[in-house]
Amino acid sequence: MTDPQFDLLIVGGGINGAGIARDAAGRGLSVLLVEQDDLASHTSSASTKLIHGGLRYLEHYEFRLVREALAERERLLGIAPHIIWPLEFVLPHAPGQRPAWLIRAGLFLYDHLARRERLPASRAIRFPPHPAAAVLRPEYRRGFTYADCWVEDSRLVVLNAMDAAARGAVVRTRTRLCAARRDGALWQAALEDRTTGTRHNIAARALVNAAGPWVGEVLSAKLGQNGTRNVRLVQGSHIIVPRLHDGAFAFLLQNPDRRIVFVIPYEQRFSLIGTTDIPYEGDPAAAAIGKEEISYLCDSVNRWLRARVAPGDVVRGYSGVRPLYDDHAASASAVTRDYVLDLDAGVPGAGEAPLLSVYGGKITTYRRLAEHALAKLLAALGRPIPPGWTATAPLPGGDLPGADFAAWSADFAARHAFLPAPLARRLARAYGTRVEQVLDGARNLAALGADLGGGLTEAEATYLVRHEFAATAEDILWRRSKLALHAPAGTAELLTRFIRNLGRFRVPDTVAAGDRA
Repeated sequence: MTDPQFDLLIVGGGINGAGIARDAAGRGLSVLLVEQDDLASHTSSASTKLIHGGLRYLEHYEFRLVREALAERERLLGIAPHIIWPLEFVLPHAPGQRPAWLIRAGLFLYDHLARRERLPASRAIRFPPHPAAAVLRPEYRRGFTYADCWVEDSRLVVLNAMDAAARGAVVRTRTRLCAARRDGALWQAALEDRTTGTRHNIAARALVNAAGPWVGEVLSAKLGQNGTRNVRLVQGSHIIVPRLHDGAFAFLLQNPDRRIVFVIPYEQRFSLIGTTDIPYEGDPAAAAIGKEEISYLCDSVNRWLRARVAPGDVVRGYSGVRPLYDDHAASASAVTRDYVLDLDAGVPGAGEAPLLSVYGGKITTYRRLAEHALAKLLAALGRPIPPGWTATAPLPGGDLPGADFAAWSADFAARHAFLPAPLARRLARAYGTRVEQVLDGARNLAALGADLGGGLTEAEATYLVRHEFAATAEDILWRRSKLALHAPAGTAELLTRFIRNLGRFRVPDTVAAGDRA
């Protein structure tokens, strides 16, 4: 960080912080983004991995949020077609649940609240002939289908940070904010590199608190401010089990408590099941799925599917803490998923540096959240507000001709016939057009270096360290990819040694030990 002064200091490297950094850098602001861990290391990598309007939010009359999310679904599919793609959802129906007419009305709204160009309309179906009949228990004979989108959530965060950096932003992972104070028109901030212990003092004209579940802690403990808003922490947990059904469709299952659970094909050989909604207290970094949550998710599946799921089938469980804006709803499930941007401009008329705190939000609406954040910040800084640009500018690797992944990936595989088909598909999905930088001119498998495990080559690992801010085996195996689900034992330790030998990062012993565990 050679320049000690920036227009924006953004605290938090989740989807909202990365999205704001990208938008701001593209509008010509100097930006420093700091994240105390890895990008997307907490809530933003612990989602259900959907870009969706939120069908169930219609029951809570959140029409504005659903409309905005549905519009964003189309935009994000256009700018990142390699990591976002359509997914059909089957919603079986049974007597005693929400009436069929009510579901049909909700789906009609879902189809028409925002312009829909790439996804099919919802429809009523019967079992059979729909192939879900082979998966569902025989007593279920009717239902509905609708379309939403899948997203590689942690990669979406990384791509936003990469594009921000390409446009001039400084992105520093494993860097924590120690403290910051207002000094007239500037924020004076002390930062610490958690890898080396190096301290930095920087100044910024505005500060963005996008610390997710730590937003309140940053306000009080780091900034010495009394926030006017409250955050409500809600834990959402998921389980991964061996794949429960063939076919590219997913399920949305209704529970007796009126909550819903998704069952989604995941990483070829698995199914992803989630999510729960329970109040959370304590350190968000310590969130972990509990036995009751696992049982709840298993029971939800067993009510509907022929295949039985037991806690012993769980390959992995994960939990994330959602930092929802506290609207005083009676239950965790009913708390709004909308976002609130709280601007503190300091003492009126004193020309003090502004502070913007981000509450709530969902991964689908991060781009619009960033646009709204920039409008508030630029106005507070007395600067003109340039037109928004992120709705049509592809994210790194997303500049596919016509946003047609199928055609582009077929051409890529044909031009790189030396790649085994599963590896070619995975690389194309993960990197889009940037895959050529991963391959770095290789014309045979040997040129990619050794296989470190699960198909991860030395060339790919090198690219991730040098271009995608990866510093540890966990960064690569769980957030830049999900290869940890496929790699043999010992891969993390081998990868840790490889990263150290690259000489670009010194991996902390505590982090390396965690990877080995």
